[in-house]
Amino acid sequence: MAKQTPFFSSISRLYPHVRPIMPRLVMGLLCALLASVVALAVPQVLRVLVNNWLSPGGSSQAVWIASLVILVLGVAEAGLVALRRQFVINPATTVETRMRVSLYGHLQDLTVSFHDRWGSGQLLSRAMTDLNFLRRWMAFGAIMLVVTTLTVVIGVVVMFSMSWQLALIFLAAAVPIMLYGFRFRTRFGKVARRSQDQAGDLATTVEESVHGIRVLKAFGRSQEALENFNEQAQELRLTEIAKAKHLAGFSLVVTLLPELALGAGLVVGVMLTAGGQLSIGSLVAFFATAAVIAAPVEACGMLLAMALTAKTAVDRHFEVMDSVNTITSPPEPRRPAPLKGALGFRNATFAFEDAPDKPILKDICLDIRPGETLALVGITGSGKSALLQLVPRLFDVTAGSVTIDGVDLRDFSVEELRTIVAVAFEDTTLFSSSVRDNVLLGVQGNETAERREQILAEALDTAQAHFAYSLPQGLDTLIGEEGLSLSGGQRQRIALARAVAAQPKVLVLDDPLSALDVNTEELVEARLREVLAETTTLIVAHRPSTVALADRVALLEDGRIAAVGTHTALLAENSHYRYVIASLDPEPRDLDSELSAFEAEEVSR
Repeated sequence: MAKQTPFFSSISRLYPHVRPIMPRLVMGLLCALLASVVALAVPQVLRVLVNNWLSPGGSSQAVWIASLVILVLGVAEAGLVALRRQFVINPATTVETRMRVSLYGHLQDLTVSFHDRWGSGQLLSRAMTDLNFLRRWMAFGAIMLVVTTLTVVIGVVVMFSMSWQLALIFLAAAVPIMLYGFRFRTRFGKVARRSQDQAGDLATTVEESVHGIRVLKAFGRSQEALENFNEQAQELRLTEIAKAKHLAGFSLVVTLLPELALGAGLVVGVMLTAGGQLSIGSLVAFFATAAVIAAPVEACGMLLAMALTAKTAVDRHFEVMDSVNTITSPPEPRRPAPLKGALGFRNATFAFEDAPDKPILKDICLDIRPGETLALVGITGSGKSALLQLVPRLFDVTAGSVTIDGVDLRDFSVEELRTIVAVAFEDTTLFSSSVRDNVLLGVQGNETAERREQILAEALDTAQAHFAYSLPQGLDTLIGEEGLSLSGGQRQRIALARAVAAQPKVLVLDDPLSALDVNTEELVEARLREVLAETTTLIVAHRPSTVALADRVALLEDGRIAAVGTHTALLAENSHYRYVIASLDPEPRDLDSELSAFEAEEVSR
């Protein structure tokens, strides 16, 4: 369960964001306060009207004057309310946008291990729902809570000026309301937090089911997914009902007690008026004033609930913003010159944060020469993918170091390192954009348009992704969310083209050609050797053909480098290597390539 923090301690964290718009918020607050003061002035006009102008012999003209004054006050109140909205709406949306952009930027900066721990729906709900609610609270809830409090205080002072006896009766109702308010704040705050967390979990479930819709349909598990979603939705529903019950109970108290006080006050007021201790005009003005402050009193439950929900939204927002990025650039980055791309592992050890005593990689010592292609093989769970992710610093070593040209990766600027190193993963991720934008993702922004087109064509040719030209809009075809409109082989070739287009000195490939047939893979490898002749390549191999095309092979066993050599030499000398090679995946059929070959054959006929 999340740690509870004091209300003002949480809300005060908004101040750096709100400070630039504080003058406009203050003007909005003053407009709202003046509108309340104008509303409280109406009963005073009624008091003068009843006491002085409605007495026997009074002038009818006085009634028209009083009516005109009340009309002017009403128009002024409406104008002030409109001004309040004008002052606060635009700056509040500006703060919301800045906080959202800041959150997104921080998410981009945080480590992969952070994203492994957090559900995407939780992050989505913080970026959208929570910040949207904070904007509404800043523009309305916070201002109206202050104005409501001041309106009640001013109204009670005015009521005391007219009759201290009646004011005391009205004020007596405030004591149980305050006592109940402390209880309400604690209970509602906990339920509000649970509700927002459950909404985040529900968003995660929706996102996962949408991304995995093909799997759910293929295995016929749509109904099970629906039942699981229904259970989560019902839990959220029950939490929302609990919130509504707490709010309803508080609203009952803050509505009923003042009404009972006014009923008792009416009886006492009539008795005071009959005894000559209170004028009729004062009695009318007292209850008119009570009617004016009745609405703010009744609204305080809703406004308090908004404040507590806003406090929860602030806590949830800063849970993410307070997360520390442990993979950062040094104060004075280093860069070898000239950059050759020699990759080295020096007693590199790695363990995940939640299991520091169970290292995945142990004392890895490995040297990859500039321009060399080294294949990394091992049984499932031996640490191959973890080793690759150390190179672009998606994770940092727990001990030892990884170097490029003898310089520790931690001495590079993170931004520069990730221009030196390009990555293509087996689980391909493409973005909802065009083929062109996906391939050119890693290309430096200082390249000319002509040069970018040249890089694009070369990368697609290297990855044997010529199919992209025959898509409906060619290279400008939108490929859909995560590229699911393409086949597996097509997605892998686009991802490889993206890595090639970045023109790296070190290329890291996590079996990115697993969906291709051996002939296409040979073509890709041949083009890679030609185009990236000076690029150091480290590739995780799950197929014998990939291993055979590498210059050397490193065998990973139980998180350690067990042997390094050529494929032929290791096959002859190492029994575990022979076992691993025998267990590698058979060559798959690439239906895309077969279909293309069939179509070409038909055309030639």
